[in-house]
Amino acid sequence: MADNKDGKRRLRSREWFDSKSDPTMTALYLERYMNFGLTLAELRSGKPIIGIAQTGSDLSPCNRHHVDLAWRTRDGIRDAGGIPIEFPVHPIQETGKRPTAALDRNLAYLSLVESLYGYFFDGVVLTTGCDKTTPAMLMGAATVDIPAIVLSGGPMLDGHFGGGLAGSGTIVWYAREELAAGRIDMEQFIEMVASSAPSVGHCNTMGTALSMNSMAEALGMSLTGCAAIPGPYKQRGQMAYETGRRIVEMVWEDLRPSKILTRAAFDNAIVAASALGASTNCPPHVNAIARHAGVDLVNADWDKRGYDIPLLVNCMPAGKYLGEAFYRAGGVPAVMAELLAHGKLRGEAMTVTGKTMEENLAAAPRADGEVIKPYDRPMLNQAGFAVLSGNLFDSAIMKTSVISPEFRAKYLERKGDPDAFEGTAIVFEGPEDYHHRINDPSLPIDENSILFIRNAGPVGYPGAAEVVNMLPPDRLVKGGVLLLPCVGDGRQSGTSASPSILNASPEAAVGGGLALLKTGDRVRIDIARRTANIMIPETELAARKAAWKPNVVESQTPWQELQRKFVGQLASGACLDFAVNYQRIDETKGIPRHSH
Repeated sequence: MADNKDGKRRLRSREWFDSKSDPTMTALYLERYMNFGLTLAELRSGKPIIGIAQTGSDLSPCNRHHVDLAWRTRDGIRDAGGIPIEFPVHPIQETGKRPTAALDRNLAYLSLVESLYGYFFDGVVLTTGCDKTTPAMLMGAATVDIPAIVLSGGPMLDGHFGGGLAGSGTIVWYAREELAAGRIDMEQFIEMVASSAPSVGHCNTMGTALSMNSMAEALGMSLTGCAAIPGPYKQRGQMAYETGRRIVEMVWEDLRPSKILTRAAFDNAIVAASALGASTNCPPHVNAIARHAGVDLVNADWDKRGYDIPLLVNCMPAGKYLGEAFYRAGGVPAVMAELLAHGKLRGEAMTVTGKTMEENLAAAPRADGEVIKPYDRPMLNQAGFAVLSGNLFDSAIMKTSVISPEFRAKYLERKGDPDAFEGTAIVFEGPEDYHHRINDPSLPIDENSILFIRNAGPVGYPGAAEVVNMLPPDRLVKGGVLLLPCVGDGRQSGTSASPSILNASPEAAVGGGLALLKTGDRVRIDIARRTANIMIPETELAARKAAWKPNVVESQTPWQELQRKFVGQLASGACLDFAVNYQRIDETKGIPRHSH
């Protein structure tokens, strides 16, 4: 765009509100945006118009406090010389939406793209919190490529129950075991789970919400220290103010996502995810952001770049603390500083501060040694994601930071065959089938079984459900067997400590190897060799494949049908595959045509 007389670039919003080429349209745009109190002088002032992409609402409790934080964001925008315009984003609430919130990530992405491109914004503050809101916002901002910055909502305060910490989601899995063993009843189960949500904010564990907001900071898309501030803390409102100020500066600097979301940024995110003990939902979401940013990133990169990174953060589900302790110990900057000091980060990566990641971390707090461990004294030496392939799938991931000593001793320390295990497959056709049959006494499940769940992926569910972490039958739980290996083409909550193999791609619904598996088949999982195979002859496998027919599930809404038609697999980010062809559209497509 052409520069103004003061040397600053001509703002995008001037094409709406101060265009001399078409007085009729300029007047039309101006008059309606004055009817709630904005003045003609404001709209024609040449000040940047900044969108606040509002993901908070009564329907989205994890992000609800963004409704209030927006006022501090507005203050920051105004004080820096901008004009704030708040607008709604399609709601995504992980714990409320059926059939799954993952279905709506791409829908929220599409709505954000249309809002950012079709209206007069010069820059945008992306409000994030609950799991899918963070990738949806970053995917949309990357696609349009106007200056953008992430404002996280932060985790809830720590929950407490029975004298101990109660972590969001994590306590669900513990309570399930207690219920299955008969030590608590249904009402006690509900009371126990509800204790983990004591305030506004998203999950207080290192679940998908805190993981993905940490990814936004690791990618350089939020101000340093933003991710971990608990939602109710005063520092959260202060961060909202500073974020509002900074986005105005970014507009004048023309600092866009394309200058930040580079390969160096994504390498840093992978390394940070391993050190944090982050959610298994990070690979598909971060891969999706990368695709929309035009950066080549695949599952294999998570193994190659991040597998050998140690676990530094002692937070549930891989540790014992929660969000408040993580923030007080230094949060993401303290973790990143440890990684940078040991040569594991690309310090040259640009960030929304206008400085490099290395410059941002110069004043980062040191690891406290308890919640955040020093690099040379970690909780675990290798904490990354193992990426497996074989005749069961082309790609699936296993989170190694939550492999317990008991699981490792039973399945991964066999004499003469370390880091591998074999078992008999028990196959479930989705979560309903699992819940219906898991306690069927005729089902041949024992401690040598491997539980499989299929038809739970982006197409089959639809949207990919968090159902892979399956509890053994009650009779095994009562006997002390609390965990069996689980494999599936769905996802798993980031709050779960189950070392499942999940995100299997291609999924069963499109003919992936899981579709050919039968209960009773022997299966071998070899983590050392990164393989997962049905142990049957190739001729038998080929015969099953020839006989396979898709299990067509009727869509319940128009969006479900569209999603099923165009969505890709989890390994490639479960994007709408046609949408990744649209990149940097503010630059490549220009200003949209007039509306009248």
